[in-house]
Amino acid sequence: MEKEGKLIIFSAPSGAGKTTIVHHLIETFPDQLEFSVSATSRKIRGDEAEGVDYYFISLENFKKKISGGEFVEYEEVYKDQFYGTLQKEIWRIWRKGKHVIFDVDVKGGLNLKKQFAGKALAIFVMPPSLKSLEERLKKRETETPESIARRLAKAPREMESAKDFDKIIVNEKLQDAFAEAEKLTKEFLAK
Repeated sequence: MEKEGKLIIFSAPSGAGKTTIVHHLIETFPDQLEFSVSATSRKIRGDEAEGVDYYFISLENFKKKISGGEFVEYEEVYKDQFYGTLQKEIWRIWRKGKHVIFDVDVKGGLNLKKQFAGKALAIFVMPPSLKSLEERLKKRETETPESIARRLAKAPREMESAKDFDKIIVNEKLQDAFAEAEKLTKEFLAK
């Protein structure tokens, strides 16, 4: 029988810093944590790599996998742009004797939290303000003005969901957010 591990779930509005925090935790706990690579039906961007940033799947294939029950969670984030977690990805990591760390949107995070109740720690990364979120998205230089506007329009609804997560980290100063994330991770994995 394979041993099931734990799950640490990070969700936030786009630009809040969740990806940066998740990468920091993987570097800090390399023997314990491994990143769950999500699947998406969107096109590859910039310097993203298949199987590293996402599993890039055609829209048609994504829908087939949904019908086949291959996803633990998925969501159509924007029209014809699906994101989700494949069941086999979680087991791939658990088979290595590691715990899974997620960087997922808010709905995906809450779905995972509900499905894996006692095994999951769900953390919401809160931006200090919508203004700072907008500045961070612009600094990325990977977003179009339309995409920034779409992400900012979604952010207030996502931020309202923060109360449904186990913990909230306000990412005002990145080093403080790192320290808090490390502490929460260490405590959760020690349980």
